[in-house]
Amino acid sequence: MKKAKVYFTKDISSAGLMKIYDALGVKLKGKVAVKISTGEPGGHNFLNPNLIKDLVQKLNGTIVECCTAYRGRRFDPKEHYKAIEEHGFTKIAPCDIMDENGEMEIPVNGGKIMKKNIVGKNLANYDSMLMLSHFKGHVMGGFGGALKNMSIGIASRNGKAYIHSVTKTTDPDKMMANLFDRNQDEFIECMADACKAVVDYMKPENIAYINVANRLSINCDCDSNPPEPEMADIGIFASLDPVALDQACYDAVKNSPDKGKASLIERMDSRHAIHIVETGEELGLGTRNYEIVDID
Repeated sequence: MKKAKVYFTKDISSAGLMKIYDALGVKLKGKVAVKISTGEPGGHNFLNPNLIKDLVQKLNGTIVECCTAYRGRRFDPKEHYKAIEEHGFTKIAPCDIMDENGEMEIPVNGGKIMKKNIVGKNLANYDSMLMLSHFKGHVMGGFGGALKNMSIGIASRNGKAYIHSVTKTTDPDKMMANLFDRNQDEFIECMADACKAVVDYMKPENIAYINVANRLSINCDCDSNPPEPEMADIGIFASLDPVALDQACYDAVKNSPDKGKASLIERMDSRHAIHIVETGEELGLGTRNYEIVDID
């Protein structure tokens, strides 16, 4: 199989982000959604608005999110919008909580477990998407990158419950009861299934992917008090292939000479995080066979 190109820069800056987007050679058309995690209040590892501002504005993009399935401040759209404002995102671009006014089902064609994905209904308002992800650890998925951002991130509040419970419930309050007896690999396969639905819905040519590997905590931006990172920042990765992109970030952590990587590797491997990449390849979302193109 032909290798996918994954572009890389050590320059974690606004200029570096602009440069790596340009290296992709893609022009996102129409109304552009920029999917990020806007971060749980109290946390501080989410992507800095000043870092992403120039790129989001270049795309004339709208920052998009969906509500959380856990009962933090981002569970309710009104409080979620307040959090987005507090974190500085409303100052740089329009922001849209896509499930604020409802949700819609999109099919999972040929998935491992799910037959449908439940997403914020405002996804229908966008023609293309930049999946702009903060790569880091995750307490449930092992790591969060492009695939996690596209699956859990675009799912509505009820859709998140559906994925997390391995299709047992769409009720966020019942979801928690199913977190302790679910099969971990099946949960990760549901995330990959959700990605398949989003890619099929948006079409592959209308999505670009960037992972910023900085502030590499073992916990995600949904944690209001995440542990401090133990390893140094790596850089920015970008690709038109989300499978190759997440594989490259995983490999970069694994192969880093930084001794502080041990806790993040333990978090990733103890949750079998790489299985989302394995499953994504099985579902035809991309290839794990890649080449790094250093643009520095």
